[in-house]
Amino acid sequence: MQEISGDLWGWLSLEWFSFDTFRSFDWMYPLVLYALPLVPILFILKSVLRRNTRVKIDMATFQGATGWQWSSLLRFIPRLVFMLFTMLVVVALARPQLINEQVELTSEGIDIVLVMDVSGSMELRDFEPSRLEAAKDVAIDFIDGRVQDRIGLVVFAGDAYSLAPLTTDYDLLRESINSMAFKMIPNDGTAIGSALAVAINRMRDSNAKSKVIILISDGENTAGSLDPKLAAQLAFGYGIKLYTIGIGKDGRVPYDVDAAGRVLYIETQMDETSLRQIAQTGEGQFYRAGSKDALQQVFQDINRLEKTEVKEKRFRDTKDYYQVYLKWALLALVVWMLLKNTFISNVLED
Repeated sequence: MQEISGDLWGWLSLEWFSFDTFRSFDWMYPLVLYALPLVPILFILKSVLRRNTRVKIDMATFQGATGWQWSSLLRFIPRLVFMLFTMLVVVALARPQLINEQVELTSEGIDIVLVMDVSGSMELRDFEPSRLEAAKDVAIDFIDGRVQDRIGLVVFAGDAYSLAPLTTDYDLLRESINSMAFKMIPNDGTAIGSALAVAINRMRDSNAKSKVIILISDGENTAGSLDPKLAAQLAFGYGIKLYTIGIGKDGRVPYDVDAAGRVLYIETQMDETSLRQIAQTGEGQFYRAGSKDALQQVFQDINRLEKTEVKEKRFRDTKDYYQVYLKWALLALVVWMLLKNTFISNVLED
């Protein structure tokens, strides 16, 4: 579509009458367009009524039949031009516009650190395909539901490491979560206290209105040099809220398949007491997830509790194009007036 402001004579382009151009418009008064098919119908009715009521004079003719003359069609040209003028006025009255709308989202973001257990016990298969893979899938879904929140990632087994800093680069976070694997930390164990310390260190200087740590683990603290309860007290001191999620079932849990295809089981027992105390000290909540669906529900609950207030600003740039069709209408009117003063409008009927 040509820009009117950019080209003084751009309105003369026939592109203004293409289907794609009409489809791209936003019409302020779209109901007016329903009058378009009525215009030719009214002109046809007018011609029929005029023919039936016209006074006819018998005229003498030369001997023999007279043939049809193509020139007799010329008398319809002014009517067609005036009909075109009327239809162009109808299009202009519908007021075609192009609207460029931009949406700007702003929020007072929340800082969140996901602390995820990658120890050997997360390889157990009471979740499909494993506890760790289920936790990764749900964590990615959680990230997809956030808007402008900074999220970081800490992984731990016998030691704890920061895998991703606090960032709004959610693509980076997804890649980091997908890269998590068993034995990525050589020293096996469950260093919950050390993992919390790394997460607290990441956000202790944060100025966010809300700071949250979400810990996902399936075992009790068996490694590291910092007691989890002391780490929870540090989190409370820095104004960080702690949510703990105990993942996995108690009892006999499948963990592998032997050479004969038989499923191997192991007895597991979660230390709920420690995880509850951590959450209570950190003024958060403890959740128990015995299935992937339950884990998904836990994250939905946390997502609701720690919801970011998003403010939406809309900017609309509206440009009218009815002037184009009014110019075409004026051009058609001028042509009609010229034709009315020529022999064309006086051509005799057959």
